[in-house]
Parts: sequence; structure tokens; C-alpha cells
Amino acid sequence: MAILDILKLPDPRLKQVSIPVEHFDAALRDFVADLEETRQDGPAAVGIAAPQVGRFERIVIVDCSSRPKTPNHGNLVLVNPEIVHWEGYEMGREGCLSVPDYTGNVIRATQIRLRAQDPEGAVHEYEMEGYEARAVQHEIDHLDGMLFVDRVVSRRTDLYQRKTYAKKKKSKPAA
Repeated sequence: MAILDILKLPDPRLKQVSIPVEHFDAALRDFVADLEETRQDGPAAVGIAAPQVGRFERIVIVDCSSRPKTPNHGNLVLVNPEIVHWEGYEMGREGCLSVPDYTGNVIRATQIRLRAQDPEGAVHEYEMEGYEARAVQHEIDHLDGMLFVDRVVSRRTDLYQRKTYAKKKKSKPAA
């Protein structure tokens, strides 16, 4: 497994639309493992999308389990995800590994129904709400070449300088 380089704004590749995954093989599962390791290396990252590391296929990972009071489905690898129904809307603050210096207020659906495949190609449906629904919508936007800064209500009043995160130190195994 490897930690992959994350593309950052203003890299024009972040605007590229991703293509559906057609081959569910060992190479896909190896990439998913690298993508998950990259997500875990990020500061407080609950999600990551393949385009953020320069692979323009419809693959995202979302894991809201670090927020125990938040309803969630745990660690999800979503291949070819599609929102098939949404309800309600709410403004909330978002950040992104590809936009490390800012957070912003974005309006998102409060409840969604999602259809996606897993890395083996099996189809699943999920009902999501609140924070998990917001995280999934954010990651799916990456697949369509959109960033949260494209959705902020006003760049003048709803975009904020992010606090600086200290890089996690990895402990060395005892000899």
C-alpha cells in the first residue's frame, strides 16, 4: 500500500469528470487500499475521491465512524455511486484535502438514497442522513469535477481560512 499525492486547488485536473468503473479486479482493490491509506493519512479526513489523487474513475471512500453520535454505515467504498433520491436541505461547514487552506458553508440535501457498487461489483443501496449524507455528496461532487468552493453561497461571506493542522507523527515500531 502507498500514500498517494493529493491534487490541490488550483490544479485543473480537479475539474475533470470521472468515468464509470468497468473492471472489478485486483488492480481496483489495490488502488482502493492505497486510497484508504491516503485518506487515513489526511488530517481528520472522513472522505476521499479517486480524482483527488489523479485517477478519474467513479470511486469514493467515506467513513464517518469517528463521529460516534452520528448515524453512519461505517467505512464505505462506493464505486459508481449515484444519488437516486434526496430530501431537505441544510447549510453546513465543509473542508477538503484538495483545498487545505479553507472551509466554507455549503447547502446540501439532509437525506439521500444512494446506489453504488462495492469493489467486487455487487450493487448496494443506502439511506443516509445528516453528516454522512453531506460527506457522500461532497465526495460525489469530486467525481463530477466540482469542489465545495464551487458551491459556497458567497465567497465573500461563506469562505473561511482554515486553522492549521499539525501533521500526524507516525511512531516507529519498537526494535
